[in-house]
Amino acid sequence: MYYPYLRGRQFELIALREFALQHGDNNNVIPIIEPVRKTFNSMKLAIPKLIEGNVKFALILNPHVGEIKKNIHKITDELMDELADNSKWIPTFIVTNNYNEVISLIDEFSYEDVMLICSEITDSSSEDFGRLIFSQTVKYIVSKENRTLKRKLRGKGKLLIRLDDNFKAQKRNSDYLSIPEEKFSEEHLFYHEDGYTGFSDYTVLISDFIEGGRTPYAVAIHLSYKKDNKEVWVKHFTSLSNDDNANIQGKFAETAEKAVLFLNENGIYNEATNELRKYYNEKKYPGLGMVKKISIKNHIELINEIINTSA
Repeated sequence: MYYPYLRGRQFELIALREFALQHGDNNNVIPIIEPVRKTFNSMKLAIPKLIEGNVKFALILNPHVGEIKKNIHKITDELMDELADNSKWIPTFIVTNNYNEVISLIDEFSYEDVMLICSEITDSSSEDFGRLIFSQTVKYIVSKENRTLKRKLRGKGKLLIRLDDNFKAQKRNSDYLSIPEEKFSEEHLFYHEDGYTGFSDYTVLISDFIEGGRTPYAVAIHLSYKKDNKEVWVKHFTSLSNDDNANIQGKFAETAEKAVLFLNENGIYNEATNELRKYYNEKKYPGLGMVKKISIKNHIELINEIINTSA
């Protein structure tokens, strides 16, 4: 099973909504969502669509970035109706050294089958950490490669999920001109034999949370695809007229032309890539948020297809 780690921004949630509508009946994806906005309109639109599409999701209740950091009561109050059926979603907590706090929150809300994001723990040997991860209420453990933690959990009935930060971000979009493609992941091929029940990444986005941003000088589209050896690679398509931040529409057209040519030459067709073709053929500029949505959705569709065909 694939667990893409996404923030609760509008374009990421739209990608999940559309994936649920189009692939919910053939789904190997459980998205992990970290809310980052103090307004919940996008979340209130996305959650019912995920539930209707039978796409189970993990919702982080103590986000560590964004506008509502560590405010579980704000999240549960705002999304009370959407989260009423506990069987449709996974209560999730980021664990640093806040073991007793997380234990108290799980007890306060009587959560079961909890997911813990344990990538930033500094002392996995402490008694409080052991009391948390071995609790009967905890089912899923998400972590970067951690041999000590893996040994500790062996035979304990927990579902261990490996989290990797695979996207190699550049400082500027124009820097991708010198990096046309690069290997992204082969975790989908080996996670079972490495002792994991699932794998996770940040899709084709950087793991660091960056708020806002200026109009870029260059437009880049990042599309993951499968090589003949079944490895996943990411191809970068970048505009050429990058001397200033004027004419973003023109820069998108330059970038989309490169991307569509690659997709057509390699016979890559899915809902996301077809949407990109449509914008290019109709000479429409959808906005940078929707461009990111297409990249995310393409990646999730790709991994979902790979798991389907490997089953």
